[in-house]
Amino acid sequence: MFFLLFLKERWAWITFIFILLLFINILFFLDAGFSGISVSYFNIITLMLVLFFLIWRYIKETQGLAHFLGNLSNPIEFLYSENTSLTPFQRKYFEELLNVIEQKENLLNQSRVQLLEDTEAQLAWVHEMKAPLTAMKLMIEQVEDLKLRSRLENEWMRTHLLLDQQLHHTRLASIEKDNRLEKVALKSVVFKEIREFQSWCMDKGIGFQIDVLVQETISDKKWLSFIVRQILSNAIKYSRENSEINIYTEIDDAGHLLLHFKDFGIGIRPEDLPRIFQKSYTGTIGRESVQSTGMGLYLAQKACESLGIAILVNSELNKGSVFTLKLPLQNEYQNSFGR
Repeated sequence: MFFLLFLKERWAWITFIFILLLFINILFFLDAGFSGISVSYFNIITLMLVLFFLIWRYIKETQGLAHFLGNLSNPIEFLYSENTSLTPFQRKYFEELLNVIEQKENLLNQSRVQLLEDTEAQLAWVHEMKAPLTAMKLMIEQVEDLKLRSRLENEWMRTHLLLDQQLHHTRLASIEKDNRLEKVALKSVVFKEIREFQSWCMDKGIGFQIDVLVQETISDKKWLSFIVRQILSNAIKYSRENSEINIYTEIDDAGHLLLHFKDFGIGIRPEDLPRIFQKSYTGTIGRESVQSTGMGLYLAQKACESLGIAILVNSELNKGSVFTLKLPLQNEYQNSFGR
């Protein structure tokens, strides 16, 4: 590979040598003064000298390249070292490259600082918004008109979910630092999230058929609750009125615990299925609803990746969908918890 690169690098010089050799041969043929010189002997000697020269340069330059690649971890020290194998032109190229890299690193550091400041400001804003939302919840509970209260509760829930998505979207980049591993009872997580959607479910007449859910898993309870929340909100949103959502578990052949959420709603179109976890993708049905942001399943899937959970979906149009959380047997988070 290096030899081909070497020939490609020196093709202009090699071509020039052969053209020069061809010119000299033509000159020998046309000029009678060179009739006593052996042209074949001259060509052989010249070609051998050229070949030895190329071999010597190949060995020299490949050694220099190996030395260069072996010192890329300390480019500045290598550049100004007495034993550097760089030619003057290579040194100039390398200096300019280091200047460009330094400028880009400075810009990258500035962007990181700005991103950190924006993230902190966004988190502060989300936490500030929680106080008026809590106050609104208390005021809504005092409304005597049941129909008006139901409408207000639905709008409050929508605002709460959007704010919750924004909070977890902001924290998603640092989810590994935010994790707290513990034994989590699936029943407590699922029932807590169902209670959060109580008013919405009552308004649509949606009930739940829930398995015993006695199993436990090792995960981050807050992020696992967020994942369940996104799947439940999606199931409720696209379920028909006066329908049911089934939640149950099973163990697959490899021993993985599977947590299923089955609704009997409008389902997902086949052309939308491969893209439902893409950021901001609302799908054909989602475009018909102002409540769809295309962020819930995207954030859930990203959180699942970080927790070692696989999120699967099976859906038929007009028959409903089944979202499945495939909980891991053992991953790096469980190992950390065990230590």
